[in-house]
Amino acid sequence: MILIVCGPPGAGKTTIATGLFDRLDDGDFELVHSEDFSWNTYDRLYDRVSAHQSADWLLDGTFYDRATRERFRTLPDAHLVSVAASLETCLKRNRNREDSIDRRGVHAMHADFEVPRDPDLTLDTERRSVEDAIDALARYVRRTRS
Repeated sequence: MILIVCGPPGAGKTTIATGLFDRLDDGDFELVHSEDFSWNTYDRLYDRVSAHQSADWLLDGTFYDRATRERFRTLPDAHLVSVAASLETCLKRNRNREDSIDRRGVHAMHADFEVPRDPDLTLDTERRSVEDAIDALARYVRRTRS
């Protein structure tokens, strides 16, 4: 299984992906954050995942453009999880982050983010708590893997 967790900066992707990884605690998934790569992020991430397709992957990144997401979705057993939040919420969360990015960057990425048309699961972090979002994703994983 390949879980692609996408959304604009500050939407809650990393919190949800890390929370799910900690909760599953079965050692099956490999968690990779886009920040793990300093250059050519999505090409390098794709190369890593496609070289080990039999592994279970939990991928955390903006995946802001449709073409990048679709490239990953061509991999076997890939599932797109869209994490959504308003610009105001993303800006507020970004201000409270230790590794915050420039406010203009959040604005630009939120504006440029192409909302997925057909995600397998959408987690609206405006309407759900982090725990509820992780619960929903964990249920999805259990249901899909069985």
